[in-house]
Amino acid sequence: MYVCMCHAVTEDQVKRAIDAGADTPRRIAKGCKAGTDCGSCVRRIQALLGEHGARPCPTARLAAKLGLADPGADPEAEPEPVPAPTAALRVA
Repeated sequence: MYVCMCHAVTEDQVKRAIDAGADTPRRIAKGCKAGTDCGSCVRRIQALLGEHGARPCPTARLAAKLGLADPGADPEAEPEPVPAPTAALRVA
């Protein structure tokens, strides 16, 4: 299956790049140029990276930090509490 239509990059090519040590979309792009044209494949590349043990994309890390629900999480599970801010907000 094609991941990047602009550069005719397949899912297998991206997986081989990950196996060879690429751990970010930018490093994938250095090898096969996937994600360097229209950018519509970057989310799929990020998903493949996550599936193959690479670090999660910044959006996933931010969602986890903010305590937002994981799309694949069990909707019946109890959400983790969000810590209270450490500094008071000022109102001008």
